[in-house]
Amino acid sequence: MGKEEAIVIGAGFAGIAAATTLAHQGFRVTVLEKNDSAGGRARKFSSAGFTFDMGPSWYWMPDIFEKYFARFGKHPSDYYNLVRLDPSYKVVFGENDELLMPANYEALQALFESLEPGAGERLQVFLDQAARKYKVGIQDWVYKPCQSVWEFAQPGIFNDFIRLDLFQSMQKHVRSFFKHEKLVQIMEFPVLFLGQTAKKIPALYSMMNYADLVLGTWYPMGGMHEIIKAMVILAEEKGVRFEYNADVSHINILNGMATSVVLKDDRKFYADVIIAGADYHHVETKLLPPGASNYSEGYWDKRTLAPSSLIFYLGVDDRIDHLQHHNLFFDEPLAPHASAIYDKPDWPEKPLFYVCCPSKTDPSVAPAGKENLFILIPLAPDLEDTEEKREAYYNLVMKRLENHTGQAIREKVCYKRSYAHRDFINDYNAFKGNAYGLANTLGQTAMLKPKIRNKKVSNLFYTGQLTVPGPGVPPSLISGQVVADEVTKAYLSTSLQH
Repeated sequence: MGKEEAIVIGAGFAGIAAATTLAHQGFRVTVLEKNDSAGGRARKFSSAGFTFDMGPSWYWMPDIFEKYFARFGKHPSDYYNLVRLDPSYKVVFGENDELLMPANYEALQALFESLEPGAGERLQVFLDQAARKYKVGIQDWVYKPCQSVWEFAQPGIFNDFIRLDLFQSMQKHVRSFFKHEKLVQIMEFPVLFLGQTAKKIPALYSMMNYADLVLGTWYPMGGMHEIIKAMVILAEEKGVRFEYNADVSHINILNGMATSVVLKDDRKFYADVIIAGADYHHVETKLLPPGASNYSEGYWDKRTLAPSSLIFYLGVDDRIDHLQHHNLFFDEPLAPHASAIYDKPDWPEKPLFYVCCPSKTDPSVAPAGKENLFILIPLAPDLEDTEEKREAYYNLVMKRLENHTGQAIREKVCYKRSYAHRDFINDYNAFKGNAYGLANTLGQTAMLKPKIRNKKVSNLFYTGQLTVPGPGVPPSLISGQVVADEVTKAYLSTSLQH
């Protein structure tokens, strides 16, 4: 294999991981990024002395990051300082009704036992099962390209299907162990990262509870963008070239091969192989000529999307009491909120919301004596996004936050920015303004996700949250490596040679 030219569209987690892996394997790689900096949804911005992570704020599955950097002879600690949060997070159930989730496992068991006799012991059984699922799911499944069922035709994998609870819902699984409603909500919370309710997510994903309660919640000092910064440094060390403000107009196809990528400013980049880390639907419907897509518009309209989000980035001219680094507000019933997101999409009357206050851990993200707040409200995709709606929801959640903290926060806000559907579309070409890709329902798991390889254009591949293994930072990191390995295999087998 010579020095083939590879173009990667998009500098998110998946795109950077794909580019670095390809460069490590001998390709000349150029990354074309629409925005003026790397990171995709994990970009950052600074204003008025505050530094805000724009998207991901939870650092789970540290082993995935360790494995990624180890692939190139590195370690996360070579680039950033990782600290474990304790408590991991706070859950607010109502007025004067909250739980702090301890990092210490014995303390966690004691907490469960205090709410429901026998729950501490059952937690151990639950997590033992979750640990087995994590081992199989993370080590045996998620690094597979899911091109064929035969990838799973190995001794033990098919035998594991029943044991892994693929055909049982997470809701039923959790409730077979715990009855107390608070424990049920805590154990069902991690699947919200997968884009659906526990009723529709397979119990396989109790492995997320293992990630949460055993592997722990971490934070890279300086913010989540420190991971992106590290990945870009490593990529450039491998020879990857980044082109920013490089908005792709179209991909040229000739005789079933992608030959070049053309930008909206008419610059052209020739390629032997292209990996699209941009929004899969956007690539298929806007960047490819008619007849070159894997899927029809009807196919995409039938997909179950994970939620979008309304986000507020706030700088507060005061310290705020009664908040941890991560805070989940479950002070309104889950059912109406879930219905508004998944069943009959609308703006919910009483939304659940999440508050990240990284300045509790990291003084670098806010001026002295001030607080950095990231407030996220999960919402259905494809809603009408207006300033009036945003402002109404701002006041709604801020009233609940002020009630919880006992402080008049709104009058102390010295910086405010909102971000929702139309921003996701404008910045990332996000399908229907989604924030997290496709939900990990049973019908959208593994081989049932959009394929990483274009069936009609032999040297065009896809990576990111709309393909395998799914939404979230660790899956995106894995997605980039998986597609790069598939590209390398294809070239070694000469199947992509002109």
